[in-house]
Amino acid sequence: MSVVDDLCRSWLDVRWAFDPAAASGAGLVQYDGRLGRFDEDAVRHHLAAIRSLAGAVEEADVADQQEEIDRTALLDELRTTIFRLEKEEPHRRNPAFWVDHLFQGLHAVLSRVEDDPGSRAGAMVERLGEVPAFLDAARATLRQPARVLSDAALAMLGGGGELVAEAVRRYSAAAPDLAPQLQQAGVDALEALRAFGTALTGALEPSPDPHAFAIGEEQFNRRLHHQHALRENAPELWRYGLHLRDEVEAEVRAAARVVDPTRDWREVVERVREEHAPDAAGLLDLYRDAVAEARRFLEQRGLATLPATPLVVEEAPAFLRPLLPYAAYQGPPLALPGQPGRFYVSLPDPALAVEARARLLRNHAVPAIAPLVAHEAWPGHHLQRSVALSLPSEVRRHVWTPLTVEGWGLYAEQLMWEEGHVRAPESRLLQLVMLLWRAVRIDLDIGLHTRGMTPEEAVEELVRRLPIERRAAEAEVRRYCQAPTYQLCYAVGRRELLRLRDEVRARDGAAFSLRTFHDAVLAYGGLPPTLIRWGMGLD
Repeated sequence: MSVVDDLCRSWLDVRWAFDPAAASGAGLVQYDGRLGRFDEDAVRHHLAAIRSLAGAVEEADVADQQEEIDRTALLDELRTTIFRLEKEEPHRRNPAFWVDHLFQGLHAVLSRVEDDPGSRAGAMVERLGEVPAFLDAARATLRQPARVLSDAALAMLGGGGELVAEAVRRYSAAAPDLAPQLQQAGVDALEALRAFGTALTGALEPSPDPHAFAIGEEQFNRRLHHQHALRENAPELWRYGLHLRDEVEAEVRAAARVVDPTRDWREVVERVREEHAPDAAGLLDLYRDAVAEARRFLEQRGLATLPATPLVVEEAPAFLRPLLPYAAYQGPPLALPGQPGRFYVSLPDPALAVEARARLLRNHAVPAIAPLVAHEAWPGHHLQRSVALSLPSEVRRHVWTPLTVEGWGLYAEQLMWEEGHVRAPESRLLQLVMLLWRAVRIDLDIGLHTRGMTPEEAVEELVRRLPIERRAAEAEVRRYCQAPTYQLCYAVGRRELLRLRDEVRARDGAAFSLRTFHDAVLAYGGLPPTLIRWGMGLD
């Protein structure tokens, strides 16, 4: 075992202690009864531990180039965490930071497949019991949050309340002797959520600065360089985003003319979206069939070495609906072998009127399913995450950047079109519309955090550039404000992987193989493309 692996395990010990919800997500059941502490003292002690660990990583003696790559990735992970807590201060500025931790902690336990669910009931009593004090600490720590971040937290509270109710129901049935304690803890947690929502609309006065959510260009560039290992800065990526947006918009127009040359591209897209499943059950069946077909296609073409990790297709939890427009992937927990990955499909709330549900089902138009499955399942996130679970390097199992992970998902869409799996012109059109969406995100991400763009201006730009409803655009922009640099990672990461493929093809000539290339990239887990290029002898 390498010295860098030892240091990575030390980092994980520090991280899990600070973020027990993430520990539960990784399958470390010993943390299931806790919630994190994010008050000023806790964050200060956490930062001191990370700084000490970063010094040890810097001084470590490494054996070879591959270990140096892992050391670089781990050091950048530590630096990114330090910069985030010091410069961005999400614990002080972002109510959604607290709410997301709470709900992810509950969901991580609920989503596990267990032989004896009752064994987790005691931990759920403890975690629910911590909710009132946790939200009291949030109110005491938060200072003039940006209104858009308070709105993001408020949007999550309804679904989170359903999550609490589901936890009480499930574990009361699995462990009847603990049912009274679970029910009381659930009542107290729901009351604490209600009080927190009231505080967000009253006692927690929002910042008067309309740009209070923005992290600024200096910190944005720090993230680009350390979290994603990109050489470009925000202005350079801004220009790339504008160029890509115009380029993809021209491709969308051309693809729409193939489907219907008599109409504007937006009208064509709206007509294509009318082809959708009549109900939620039928929609889930379509996704399950598409997942199976995508895996068969990869096997037949030999495009990558495929792991046996199972994948479950199911409805997204209620608390994720406000932040999840289409679908999302959740990987298996690292510490629990045999658990499946989960492909969440965001279905309309059953409480909505029939017309509203039908309108939301259009987000899952049949021609869009194959590209979505390519992104989230095969050969996208599920393939990448499943391979990462099997890697011997601790760093490559645990450290990742969305530049690679989301870039790989978008690259997977491109690959399945290139290889002929996505054939229908309607599917190609909707795939390009999704790529246009990712291109527009580059400039909204940079504009919101470094160029004075307001959330309202970002919503207008989304509605102007894309066939998206205003309500969905508002939810999108709330996400962009919460996660600086994340949104640009889709399209920029795709660009980096396509460039890497071109370089390997040019180097290998007739010996080039897509399977060999994909297996080589996946052997680095989610490390940045710059480090992958270095490891493959191209930098």
